Amino acid sequence: MKTVSENRCFGGVQGVYTHASQSCGVDMTFGLFLPEEAKEGPVPVLWYLSGLTCTHENAMVKAGAQQWATEQGIALCFPDTSPRGEDVADDEAYDLGKGAGFYVNATQSPWAAHYRMWDYVGHELPELIAEGFAVDPDRQAITGHSMGGHGALTLAMGLKGRFRSVSAFSPICHPTQSDWGRKQLTAYLGTDESAWAAHDASLLMREVGFDGDVLIDTGTDDQFWDLLKTGAMAEAMAERRQAGQMRLQRGYDHSYFFVSSFIEEHVAFHAEALWR
Repeated sequence: MKTVSENRCFGGVQGVYTHASQSCGVDMTFGLFLPEEAKEGPVPVLWYLSGLTCTHENAMVKAGAQQWATEQGIALCFPDTSPRGEDVADDEAYDLGKGAGFYVNATQSPWAAHYRMWDYVGHELPELIAEGFAVDPDRQAITGHSMGGHGALTLAMGLKGRFRSVSAFSPICHPTQSDWGRKQLTAYLGTDESAWAAHDASLLMREVGFDGDVLIDTGTDDQFWDLLKTGAMAEAMAERRQAGQMRLQRGYDHSYFFVSSFIEEHVAFHAEALWR
């Protein structure tokens, strides 16, 4: 693992690191914020998964989460959204290929060689940071925005017992029935739609739910409302009687202005579960 940068930030340290990923077969980059308490021993960690076209850097520099993580004494991890490199398959469209890994393990050519973001975010990177930094692997929570909200919800429900809480900003809730989903799931996983169900948060909510705290925020003026399928998640949570909050925030859109407006509440929400 190599250190790209480390900057003092709200009393802690915001680092950026690269390492050779066994899951993805290329070098991967991630951001990790450690509060001052990490000098004394392992601290809980909140994962932030970003959306389409993003890298590890978007939320790290735009969301303003470090200030609130410092107040709560928790770490923040910002993975990349896909593998990268000259040998990594890509597509001309913004919503497929680099920057659009969709947090799945691809099984179809040419994506299968490197696009294994489920294994990377769900297994490899957590093990790496637990070994190399002062984070507590038994106290993890996860959040994300848009495609990253989809990833946060599916990983939380798919990896039972891993995360104490899950939240999402404007998540893609029902990708098997959305153009933000059907295209990518077909490309990465093939045409057998039975293979898609494990990566659809609304279907997972109906089938298994989440044994922890849930918080979902979406703006009423989100320009991608029709693609997010927010109503499907609301129906699934009601059908399962899932404890949690699903909020519609008046006048907010899909941007990081929205995320940064509510990130303090999300960090506090996770901190309550992490320190419980």
